[in-house]
Amino acid sequence: MLVNTIEILKDAQRGKYAVAAFNVYNLETVQAAIHVAEQENQPVIIALGERYFPTVDVEGFAALVKAMAEKTSIPVALHLDHAYEKESIIRAIRCGFTSVMFDGSAYALEENVRRTKEIVEIAHMAGVSVEAEIGSLAKGEFSDEEEGTGTLTDPKAAKEFVEATGVDFLAAAIGTVHGMYKGEPKIDLPLLEKIGQAVDVPLVLHGGSGTPESVIKRAIDLGICKVNVNTEVSMAAVSFIQNYFETKQMVHLSTIMADMQQAMEPVMTKFVRVFANKENQ
Repeated sequence: MLVNTIEILKDAQRGKYAVAAFNVYNLETVQAAIHVAEQENQPVIIALGERYFPTVDVEGFAALVKAMAEKTSIPVALHLDHAYEKESIIRAIRCGFTSVMFDGSAYALEENVRRTKEIVEIAHMAGVSVEAEIGSLAKGEFSDEEEGTGTLTDPKAAKEFVEATGVDFLAAAIGTVHGMYKGEPKIDLPLLEKIGQAVDVPLVLHGGSGTPESVIKRAIDLGICKVNVNTEVSMAAVSFIQNYFETKQMVHLSTIMADMQQAMEPVMTKFVRVFANKENQ
């Protein structure tokens, strides 16, 4: 069933667990994410980044996800990830996304507040929830995200931002990166605790790939309700394809794509199980 993302995250906030937001790009990634969520009996967030708009038909993609969500009993949300343009957000709202992320992290706080507030007003009129970000993630290895500054989130600024914008959930920058870490991860969990004490909305952790399991679990205890995952799933698929053509002769594309989906699912399952945090449920 397709649901508003904030419903999923409020349940996660109450239950002290997190929901996987898997970045997807095609049929196989969507099917893998929903199949794993069904197998684990956990909700899932299907996330399409604005950067994929040139290669993915957004309206067709939304119709696909909504059709698949109607066939399952688990909660499925459809989320627009890292959108910088108001036009992209309006387009996503019109074709049925249940949440959108406006990324104004490159702006000064006052301008980020102004732009985010406008997006919140537009989205809430349509019954769509909004994620925003203050602070910025650096870009690690094997990521296709834009380069960020690595500026960590200030708890006081986070409180002011949430109160001024009415945003539904907030991405906190605490030292994770987009992609894989180039060295030892330096995650500021005490900072996350302060952010969680400053705001009452669900918190989001971008950069789940490569982050140690113990850190993720502690972050969930401190208020993280949504964790974005992209690069590790992509790497599993690309590694499978590379190995496939090193060891096998020419086969039909349909066979390759089906096998690639199966190669991604164990990685997704690993994350879903960590995020479920079942010992706290």
